[in-house]
Amino acid sequence: MTECPADFSGSENDLSFRLLKSIGGFYARAYYHTRIIRPCSLPTRGPAILVSNHTSSIDPVFLQAFCPRLVRWMMAKEYFKYSAMRWMFDTVGVILVERSGRDMAATRAAIRALESGHILGVFPEGKIEPSRELLPFQSGIGLLALKTGAPVYPAYLDGAQRNRGMIEAVLRRGNASIAYGPQVDLRDADGVKEATARIQAAVENLRVTNSKTPSYADQKSSGPADQTAASAAR
Repeated sequence: MTECPADFSGSENDLSFRLLKSIGGFYARAYYHTRIIRPCSLPTRGPAILVSNHTSSIDPVFLQAFCPRLVRWMMAKEYFKYSAMRWMFDTVGVILVERSGRDMAATRAAIRALESGHILGVFPEGKIEPSRELLPFQSGIGLLALKTGAPVYPAYLDGAQRNRGMIEAVLRRGNASIAYGPQVDLRDADGVKEATARIQAAVENLRVTNSKTPSYADQKSSGPADQTAASAAR
């Protein structure tokens, strides 16, 4: 596998992707009991950018499980050291990114992916955030959206996978929730800064929607009396 594959030709119809998506779907539904607050609304064809907050190293599994389109994720290059994951990276055409500084090779690969009609998955916070708050989005997401003209769709992910290392997040059961949002309106965005701010605002709106429902951690920390009171209040 090359670190930024330029000739990726995978599709939703590939047997390897369908197998991987089925496994991921079973894992997300049966093992993590993932609840969908708002369904995925990605276009059925053509390019788009799926933008999400970043809670753990297994976020792409959750987000892909409920998206019918194949998502090509931009992921930190250090994940490439896990040889067992390289088959998965090949299957979904992962674009590996150097965390330190601007990775122009990864940016060019992302643009080529969109020009080829793929869905590009991006975590614009740039790193995993253990709290439910959003870190400031990196301006590269606004630049990518404006430069390519690809529609941007937000998502917000929450759950027990937070504050867990990769192995613990994979093996330890829990609950998760996802809210997907409609296309972000960037038609009259005045430059990269405003485009980035609008994209973050769209994810923040989903965070607020998601926060109205107690997270798995909140449910565990509250006692039976608290849960009964909450149910009565609703």
